[in-house]
Amino acid sequence: MAGSKAKSRPRSSTTTRGGNRPRQGQSRPGQGQRDRGSAARRPVPAEAPAGVSGPPAWLRWTTLVLALAGLGVSTYLTIAHYTTSVTLACPNSGVINCQKVTTSAESNVFGIPVAVLGLAFYLFLVAIMSPWAWRSTRREVPLVRLLSLVVGIGFVVYLIYAELFEIGNICLECTSIHVITFLLFVLTMLSAAIWGGPSPSK
Repeated sequence: MAGSKAKSRPRSSTTTRGGNRPRQGQSRPGQGQRDRGSAARRPVPAEAPAGVSGPPAWLRWTTLVLALAGLGVSTYLTIAHYTTSVTLACPNSGVINCQKVTTSAESNVFGIPVAVLGLAFYLFLVAIMSPWAWRSTRREVPLVRLLSLVVGIGFVVYLIYAELFEIGNICLECTSIHVITFLLFVLTMLSAAIWGGPSPSK
């Protein structure tokens, strides 16, 4: 009897304290804590970097359309300045007199026609207001855009002063350029104040 008791098989380590085996799918004591500990130690995958924040699409496309409109009017004024066969479509009598404004001494700055300066300015604005320029991650792009509109609106203020107080007449085409420049200035300032520039590339 003693020998048979000594040779009896030891109890399985999987038997629980009541002598019962754990059922299939039932976790062993302490296994849940170990699983939670290993899950906590697992490395969390890094999130993908967010895209460059910026102004909404409506603002970007509006600035591009305005720049193209300004380019069209500036081209028309430049052609009318150098071509006698093209006349400006506005009255030449009374307060509104485009011919008098565009041929006055104030229509040239440092010997360069204001129409040519406006053409060059709006050629630059079409480029800087393009979708590619708005999506650029270079931090100097929004800065150059903002500074160019600050210079542009300053020049517009000078031209309005010259029309009202020195020439005494108003040019409708010139006024349309002034309005477009003012709208672009407001939208650019709004973009800089709310959305700022792009995040620096890493």
